[in-house]
Amino acid sequence: MPITNYYIPEGMQDFLPDECYNKRQIEDMVRNSFYSSGYNEVETPAFEHFDMFAYEKSPIEQQSMYKILEAGSPILVLRPDFTMPIARLTANKFKDTLLPIRLFYIGNVYRYEDIQIAKQREIAQAGAELLGISGPEGDGEIIAMAIQSLIDLKLTDFKIDIGQVEFFKGLIEEAQLNNDTAEKIRIFIDHKDMLGLELFLKSLSVSDEIKQILWQLPRLYGNIDVLNEATDLTKNRRCLDAIDNIYQVYEILKDYGFERYISFDLGMVQSINYYTGIIFRGIIRSLSYPICGGGRYDNLVRRFGYDIPATGFALGIKRILVSIERQNGLRHVPNIDVLISFDRSSRKQAYKMAEKLKTKRQRIELFYSGSWSSAKDYALEKGIKKVLLITDNIIKEVVI
Repeated sequence: MPITNYYIPEGMQDFLPDECYNKRQIEDMVRNSFYSSGYNEVETPAFEHFDMFAYEKSPIEQQSMYKILEAGSPILVLRPDFTMPIARLTANKFKDTLLPIRLFYIGNVYRYEDIQIAKQREIAQAGAELLGISGPEGDGEIIAMAIQSLIDLKLTDFKIDIGQVEFFKGLIEEAQLNNDTAEKIRIFIDHKDMLGLELFLKSLSVSDEIKQILWQLPRLYGNIDVLNEATDLTKNRRCLDAIDNIYQVYEILKDYGFERYISFDLGMVQSINYYTGIIFRGIIRSLSYPICGGGRYDNLVRRFGYDIPATGFALGIKRILVSIERQNGLRHVPNIDVLISFDRSSRKQAYKMAEKLKTKRQRIELFYSGSWSSAKDYALEKGIKKVLLITDNIIKEVVI
């Protein structure tokens, strides 16, 4: 009976040769970039326990996870995130390791989300985690790695937006707002919904000063002047410490020569219960979605019994692939260097010749035919410039 349902599931993708070749090129460049910066690669299972991700402050919504149910067994999920498994791995395997710990990964995560441009449910990522360093030096190192990775990938038309969740938390604390109210405000700010935010703030019994600052948060985006403006808006110590933290990280990035890639966004307030300080995301100017993001998450590893600070980031491989394609930067799979055409009597010699040429890093294709005309037609069709015709143990080399 023939298979009729041959379409792949929504949000998944086949990678054709050129796409797969470029995807592997991206992964190799990122791997080399991370490795040369002193980070060691690790792998974690595709399946993890659901309970590990289903906690109050998790940035992953439960309904977005692919769950696996087995009779008599705990609920499993297809890995929706890498940071949590890295935290588990660190607490279980690296407690006796000299700090800091530098780890990186390349692999897929799985989330059930609405399908948008370059938004998949099987998401290829590469990321780095720096564990055991608190403060601006660690944040500066991670953001610099993100910038350098994008530069290594020949992406220069990008900006790294830097925010700090403590600025928003300081305002919420000063206003004495409960978690539900704070979350509604956070969503309005994160979505840049100025009208919705204004109407909601009018309904709250807080000072006009706090309302005005919260209303301005989505607009606090741009160059270094944004930080100066934010400093003038409030005397809240927690908020001012957050701004000072951004200044310190910015000074580090200036020392590294990356200031031209930096902008600031105090209205970036996603996952405030998960992140504990600096957050950032990288955006290609010509596109409408981030290609990388991360931040500080000092409270995560302690959930596994090892209380150390941490910061990290992840690159979206598919989104980077789309970005490179839009810049006409994709490469074609290299052509076959040599076609070896042979007849039955020359099979052994042809195979040995192919293996010898492969040691010289040439791409070789074997073609079973003793006919020069058929080998030539095939080579012309595939764009192969050199043919070795082996018949009766006689080698004839032809350049097309």
